[in-house]
Order: sequence, then structure tokens, then C-alpha cells
Amino acid sequence: MESSERIARRFEAARAEGRPALIVYLTAGDPCPERTPSLALALERGGADILELGVPFSDPIADGPVIQQASDRALKAGTTVERVLEIAAEIRRRSEIPIVLFSYLNPLLRYGFDRLCGDARTAGVDGVLVTDLSVEEAEEPAESLRRHGLDRIFLAAPTSTDRRLDLVARYSSGFVYVVSRTGVTGARDTVNRAVEDLVRRLRARTPLPLAVGFGISRREHVEEVGRYADGAVVGSAVMRVVDESADGVLEERLEGLCRELSGKR
Repeated sequence: MESSERIARRFEAARAEGRPALIVYLTAGDPCPERTPSLALALERGGADILELGVPFSDPIADGPVIQQASDRALKAGTTVERVLEIAAEIRRRSEIPIVLFSYLNPLLRYGFDRLCGDARTAGVDGVLVTDLSVEEAEEPAESLRRHGLDRIFLAAPTSTDRRLDLVARYSSGFVYVVSRTGVTGARDTVNRAVEDLVRRLRARTPLPLAVGFGISRREHVEEVGRYADGAVVGSAVMRVVDESADGVLEERLEGLCRELSGKR
């Protein structure tokens, strides 16, 4: 199967079932690289439709404290870009869940961006989201991703201008990650209502699925977002379970969290 087809088909399946796709973020290498594939499979058993596999980075400025600490633990455990790609390949050998590589630009540039694209495709990665890649400077990296058959996933925020949204629509494939609010990631009690207007602005520009993230941590958040968007992204709530769980029950707790978020019985 072409990598981009996996993402598209998961959104189509969720739409046919009348629900938003559940996209979950997992920092690769936390608590250790060897454990990440089994954690990913537990999330899928619980109802995750798409996996965002986070490349740990020493200065994750867009992330809140939970994911910052997860990145720190993963780096201390020896997780590199090469190791993340090995983890992705192991997940792919055992599952058809779509995998989105979630990273800051610096680690990918150090690895070699075009080399990264080729190796990611070989490993079974479906798309790449680079959090700090400005869409105004995205033409060359987006072309490299396209050439290697990887979906290009860009961020749109409530502060995005119409011009920026036009560029996001031009360069994106797979889906658009709709940031619900400004600031850093992290669980919140409520979803910012302004995101609904942002989704409306994007709908006028692209037929791609729109997935809302930042602050999504409960089943009611997923249901609320599902009224106007195609997917919900959960990150900090997942990594908090990784941080707080005893070693032996981690997979069980992650599967339970996803079942709660997805409503899967």
C-alpha cells in the first residue's frame, strides 16, 4: 500500500463510522527505545487510528512540560533519529497503523533531510510533520517529501493569516494539523472555541481532513471536536500515562486511555 493511502483510508473509515479519527502522539524512546513498539500497538488496540511518533529533541519549544520531560528521558535513553526510524520499521512489521514522524527541523537537518525522507519511507513512515518548519519556506522540503511518497502535514493556528492558510493548503497532504490555541501543548479542561472558526477558514481552502490538537485530553473533547473536524490529536495525556505508570502496567494503561478517548468497547 502506498504510504499516503494509509492515512487517507483511516480518515475515510472513521468518517464512514460517523466519528473523528483519533490521532495519538507518542515520544519514541520513552521510557526506552525497545519499549516503544509495544506501546504503539497498545494504543492501536485501544482505538488509535494514526500514530504520531515523536523524535525527541533537546529544545522542544512548542511542547509543554510533559512532552519536554518525555523527550529528555528518551534522549538519555539513547534515542537518535536512526533509532526512531528503526522503531518505526518495527511497528510497521507488526501493524498497518499510519505513522507520522513528528519532529523539530534541527534533528532532521543534521541527519540530512532528503536522506531522512528516503529512510523514513523505507521504514514504513507515512507522513512527516515538522513543527518549526515555516510554511513560507516549505517549498523545497515539501518537494523532497512528495518525491519520496510521504505526506506533508503542516500546522495552522488561530493566528494564521489568510496567506499562510493558503500556503498550508497548497503544501499539505494527508491532513492538516489544526492548532486549537496559541502557546505550548498540554492537557486542558476545555477546547478553545476559536478553533471552530479556523476549521471553517481551512474548509474553504482544502478538501483534506482537518485534525484538531493542543489541549485534547478527554472523551468529551474528542466528541466536541468531532462536530466540526475530521480528527482529534491527543499527546500530553498519553505521555503523562507513560510518565506515571509502573513498568508492568504501561501497555494496559495506554490501551485503556485510548479506549476511553475513542469510545471503543
